[in-house]
Amino acid sequence: MAFFAGQSREQMRRMYLEAWRKFSEKQPLEPLEAQIAAVIAEHPEYLGWIEAGDAALAAEFTPEKGQQNPFLHMGLHLAIREQVATNRPAGIREIHRALTQRFGDAHAAEHTMLDALAETLWEAQRSNRIPDEQAYLERLRKL
Repeated sequence: MAFFAGQSREQMRRMYLEAWRKFSEKQPLEPLEAQIAAVIAEHPEYLGWIEAGDAALAAEFTPEKGQQNPFLHMGLHLAIREQVATNRPAGIREIHRALTQRFGDAHAAEHTMLDALAETLWEAQRSNRIPDEQAYLERLRKL
């Protein structure tokens, strides 16, 4: 997600809150804000956090507490959408198209792709290297 590179967790979360505020108030949105607002709109289960203001900025979401991080989840959606739009890694657009056809819509297709992306990013972070695009594509092809 190149558009979030170099930002702190708080700055990134604040972008979500601000994009949703502007969207809710029918203010003009920058292209990235429109993308963020669209992902938020597709996840009404996260609106409580988005509308929580400063509480959302400091919130810790841990699997041990049975919590899914809504910001991570929505960020993965944004990353997949960027990958599909640019077809990077090469071939992801066709995988997404096939999954969209199989599951009935693009959002459902993204949901099937999220774990593969998260696992690939986790492995790269753990190994302190760039994500392995071929391993990622192979995971996606197995879906």
